[in-house]
Amino acid sequence: MCGIVGYIGSQSASTILLEGLRRLEYRGYDSAGIATIQEGTIHCVRAKGKLDNLQKKLAGDENLAPLGIGHTRWATHGKPEEYNAHPHMDTNSRIAVVQNGIIENYQKLRELLKTKGHQFRSDTDTEVIPHLIAESLQSLRSTQSVPPSPLPSSLVQAVCQAVVQLEGAFAIAVIAADYPDELIVARQQAPLVLGLGQGEFFCASDIPALVPYTRSVLPLENGEIARLTPLGIEVYTFSGQRLRKTPRTLNWNPVMVEKQGFRHFMLKEIYEQPGVVRTCLETYLNSEWSPDTPASPIHFPFSKDFYSGLQHIQIVACGTSWHAGLVGKYLLEQLAGIPTVVNYASEFRYAP
Repeated sequence: MCGIVGYIGSQSASTILLEGLRRLEYRGYDSAGIATIQEGTIHCVRAKGKLDNLQKKLAGDENLAPLGIGHTRWATHGKPEEYNAHPHMDTNSRIAVVQNGIIENYQKLRELLKTKGHQFRSDTDTEVIPHLIAESLQSLRSTQSVPPSPLPSSLVQAVCQAVVQLEGAFAIAVIAADYPDELIVARQQAPLVLGLGQGEFFCASDIPALVPYTRSVLPLENGEIARLTPLGIEVYTFSGQRLRKTPRTLNWNPVMVEKQGFRHFMLKEIYEQPGVVRTCLETYLNSEWSPDTPASPIHFPFSKDFYSGLQHIQIVACGTSWHAGLVGKYLLEQLAGIPTVVNYASEFRYAP
């Protein structure tokens, strides 16, 4: 699960990006990076390991660029190395992209792009996105008679043309050296929320990254793309239809958002466990059951035929839920005698 942060406004983007990424550290990561636009070029800095490593690489860098994107990566495709860290760029380093999710058809797209002369520097699925955008931009520029489009810029059009080629769940943020006043974001089955400030605008994969700067937020829905400029936010569908959306105001303070009053996220999760167990019991236990009734104390929405033919169980989970699944495996095999396998969710669909 990766973290995304983006900023466009009048302040130093790198400072805001680093702070936003720190507020997303709870999502887990093995590398981090940011990209800003300075004097017509993209300045990209990445580091393996903790955010402190990235901050050290940025130390002494007088970067006042008011536009940038940042990312913390949890490796899925490609080793946790600096060359696989986000942001990723196209062959000419004119477009930078960060992504949270998995692009299922990246190998097919990668091979297609190679035949058109695109050169790749990483093993990741994300890297195909800036190359697709670059390819679309080149096509738009070379076309003599471009049909009218409801989209306000060539960059938005190019991103739309790119995302409709992607299969999988993703949220992306895009900047381009030739479009220094635009930050483009898109969402499909992965969280992304926009923040509205006074003459500055934000994007992030979760609200805690935005709360220090604004309480006015606008969550993107599946199949939506947004153009952020110093003047405001425009939201469209992937097909180019303009949407009128109203932001909502958060009543939370940063502490409430991040830890809900607990000192640590670990404590928060520990104290949430009784409520989780209670909810599970209330869902699956028959509240009217008593020892002198023939009815089962357990209520599952399945017929007896479902259980009679049960020969194998698959548990799919992530993080602490995966560890809980290991306990469930032990109980199911020891008490019910049913062979059980616990799979990590991000790897399940690729398992044989």
